[in-house]
Amino acid sequence: MGKKEINILNYIVVCISEFASRYEMHTKDAYIYLSKNKGIEFLKEFYDVEHTLSFEDVVDDLTAICRKNGGILG
Repeated sequence: MGKKEINILNYIVVCISEFASRYEMHTKDAYIYLSKNKGIEFLKEFYDVEHTLSFEDVVDDLTAICRKNGGILG
């Protein structure tokens, strides 16, 4: 695994944690929710843009993407 892939993976882990904190849920549940509603896929695809934003903005984006894909949080 290259440096960029490791950076992306670490970033996704932090985003999952931030998402879990905002919605007062366990990190495992946040991961399952984000996976099911394409949030993880979104972070991978748009890493180059998303990692330049604040975590607050990223969690807002994840909330919107997940809602668009059937999620009910937010």
